[in-house]
Amino acid sequence: MTDNDDTHVPRVLRAGAAAQGPYALDIDPKRADWGYSSLRVLELPPGGSHPLAAGDSEWIVLPLSGGCTVDVEGESFELLGRKSVFTSVTDFAYVPRDAHARISSGAGGRFALAGARCERRLSARYGPAPEVPVELRGTGNCSRQVNNFAAAGVFECDRLIAVEVLTPGGNWSSYPPHKHDEHHPGVESELEEIYYFETEETEGDGRDSGLGYHRVSPSRPGGTDVLAEVRTGDAVLIPDGWHGPSIAAPGHTLYYLNVMAGPGSGEEREWLIRDHPDHGWIRDTWPSQPVDPRLPLYGPEELAQ
Repeated sequence: MTDNDDTHVPRVLRAGAAAQGPYALDIDPKRADWGYSSLRVLELPPGGSHPLAAGDSEWIVLPLSGGCTVDVEGESFELLGRKSVFTSVTDFAYVPRDAHARISSGAGGRFALAGARCERRLSARYGPAPEVPVELRGTGNCSRQVNNFAAAGVFECDRLIAVEVLTPGGNWSSYPPHKHDEHHPGVESELEEIYYFETEETEGDGRDSGLGYHRVSPSRPGGTDVLAEVRTGDAVLIPDGWHGPSIAAPGHTLYYLNVMAGPGSGEEREWLIRDHPDHGWIRDTWPSQPVDPRLPLYGPEELAQ
């Protein structure tokens, strides 16, 4: 088994492999060969700025490191941001479809632009960091932290669903394996998904040693089949399949940003999943185990310094 399935579209994008212009990562529906989900990682130098033409997609500007100003629709949103994805939740800004925005940063930084093709044009808005719900999901070595900044039912979008997940070293997340590649009302949503990874380095080790592993197994004949080692800047595209686990190497917290959209995220905008029938039983063991004491890694009150 290799990193990618046997389709003509790479499902594992190594850091730099999908870079374009100012973007360290640039995934759009055309590149992914699907209909809705997009993700860009914008790197700005000190004093840098970048114009964003939203086109037919809605976008969320999410600081990964550093802060920025987002000017859009006559509004100016000052994003405090954060030192890194491992230090705090962050504020963010919503850019509606057909809008023209400018992202600028006095100190420079890295900013995720999570996008989804959509129909409705909503208003430009600011998302305050203190209002981001922080969820502890799973227990034992399945414990992880989920920052639900743009989860369905938390922040209004037309189709876009996006969350951050932090998995302490040695733990499994995105587990049990689950899927959302078919539309079954009230049971399962049809959603394309992007995983973007970062790994926390051990303080003072001076080495790029953080890593994790990610699995996607086929849910249909010829479907997505991936087993990949992932490091900072890598991304995995999931048009279908049972995805999980995401495994964090001991000593290194694993971060991933999930960006989802699809025909199943339109009018109802729900994240409905179906667990793998061979592994769903693990949920029944969680009530008898404590949550990993390392969690939460931080809460919404810990804003960037």
